[in-house]
Amino acid sequence: MSMVEFIQREVIYLWYYSRLQFEQIAGYYALGILLGSLISVFGKAQIHALLGVYLRKRLGVLGLVPASLIGIVSPLCMYGTIPIAASFAETGEESDALTLQPMLAAFMMSSILLNPQLLFYSAALGTTALVIRFVSCFMCGIAAGLCVRYLYKGKAFFNFAGFRAPENHDTDPHFALRVLKNIGRNIKATGLYFLIGIVLSALFQRYVPEDAMAALFGKNRGFGLLMAATIGVPLYMCGGGTIPLLMAWLDSGMSMGSAAAFMISGPATKVTNLGAVKIVLGLKNFVLYLAFVMLWSLFTGFVVNYVVTL
Repeated sequence: MSMVEFIQREVIYLWYYSRLQFEQIAGYYALGILLGSLISVFGKAQIHALLGVYLRKRLGVLGLVPASLIGIVSPLCMYGTIPIAASFAETGEESDALTLQPMLAAFMMSSILLNPQLLFYSAALGTTALVIRFVSCFMCGIAAGLCVRYLYKGKAFFNFAGFRAPENHDTDPHFALRVLKNIGRNIKATGLYFLIGIVLSALFQRYVPEDAMAALFGKNRGFGLLMAATIGVPLYMCGGGTIPLLMAWLDSGMSMGSAAAFMISGPATKVTNLGAVKIVLGLKNFVLYLAFVMLWSLFTGFVVNYVVTL
């Protein structure tokens, strides 16, 4: 076989795998874009007003539950979420701000990990993975709130000084145009990463033996969890772009626990998220944040693997 024939054959294989992945996931991607934009345009203000209602109720530990849930349904990115948290933290006395810190931590942590759009994307991975992603992110928000409540009682954990909210683009007077423009921005922000994820998953399916994947992320589950949590740090650039990869990895033998670890460490250490988190935490608390993320991702992976094998 000549070099030209070899290249032609490989291109055909990669096109086949890419098209197959695209056909499997494109519907979920389109639905996520549409519903995520609708929530952003029509529900954003109501969602954050609801957070304010629960913050003012002073529910104590119980308040971490609605705070974490609201973080998940919030459609804003981290640079949009932090100004919301800052506005609540600065509305009262210093003692009030310190009291609100655990709920704000729960809200911000779960918001980093998951949003409505990514939740819809994750449906492509199957019901089990979808439920695991939702529950683990929800519980991670609560765990973050508990850590701040008991380890930083009476001490400031956040520093919102100098943080500026991003420009609000959903201002067109015509609601249909607001939705269409939001959809366009979402596609522009995620479309390229989605296609890159498709191509990477095709390359993976073509050139990485399934036995190697099963040995790395499936059979040796302790090491697999550590690897999954670790590769989530440099590899995760966009939630939509990682769905094709996770689908291919799970099909090739990755344990559900390793996938869960990746789904925690990836978004929590996404470069754009880290930039925002570093601003409001400072160096010391930022390091503690990273340690918390890695420990929680490993803990989640171990629990998921144990439950799945029961």
